[in-house]
Amino acid sequence: MRGKSSGSGIRPLGEPRWVRWSLIGFTVLALGLLLLLPLASIASEALAKGWRAYLDSFSDPAAGSAVRLTLLTAAIAVPANLAFGLCAAWAIARFDFRGKSLLTALIDLPLAVSPVVSGLVYVLLFGLQGWLGPFLARHDIEIIFAVPGIVLATIFVTFPYVARELIPVMEEQGREQEQVARLLGASGWQILWRVTLPRVKWALLHGAVLCNARAMGEFGAVSVVSGHIRGKTNTLPLHVEILYNEYNTVAAFSVASSLALLALVTLALKTWVERRAERAEEEAQRIGPPGSVEPSPRAGAGAGAADSGVIYAHHP
Repeated sequence: MRGKSSGSGIRPLGEPRWVRWSLIGFTVLALGLLLLLPLASIASEALAKGWRAYLDSFSDPAAGSAVRLTLLTAAIAVPANLAFGLCAAWAIARFDFRGKSLLTALIDLPLAVSPVVSGLVYVLLFGLQGWLGPFLARHDIEIIFAVPGIVLATIFVTFPYVARELIPVMEEQGREQEQVARLLGASGWQILWRVTLPRVKWALLHGAVLCNARAMGEFGAVSVVSGHIRGKTNTLPLHVEILYNEYNTVAAFSVASSLALLALVTLALKTWVERRAERAEEEAQRIGPPGSVEPSPRAGAGAGAADSGVIYAHHP
């Protein structure tokens, strides 16, 4: 066999050792320069004047307002995208209809469009000179340069994440278990809560983690629709920009460190969810196909001709 190295001088299959170590070294160097070094510089600049100056950066009322607005925006955008992503994934994975490919393409639209462009679209729609601007002004409804505009822009740039996580999982699982539950008399809500959600919970959680990270760190679209009103419409990324433009580097890097910490927490949660999903998939494969029943030792003793040791219950 050529794949086995022996004293005959046959070269083993695979890349040479120097190629493997070169690729590993290049990857580690790139990660160090592009990720670890920036994180280290953020921590260094944030603590340049000590812990007291670092903590004082968060005692500023404008910083507190930015934190509250960021949390509020994420608290609205993430549940909205969870509901939308689940509905969209269910429709695409479970039904065949005209325009299905178009709907899938529209879900990916925010990933292809610049966030700044999406923010400008909302300005053209809801701004004072926009299509709906005069109507909103007559009824004293503020969207642009207010919290509703920030929430809408954030929902737009984050809504693909949950749907894109759920669609491939639900397509791979198929619709057989839902059909069986329907034949057994389960209602739509019972199928959703007892059949569908338990099977896609890890994909749903993974999409929620990614959606939350993007919602809290979004800059481009929010920058266009917020108006940069200090203490009212500034989220954490916008607050960092204002502090840096004012040459308040310690405060800017201190607030930026909270966003960096959020990124690390998101990465840890993402890794944990992926591992739990892999374990759940391995457990499902170890148990066997749906409907299989492992007989007890007493039942197996009298089985006689049952050589496989597994009895399959076929659903109608």
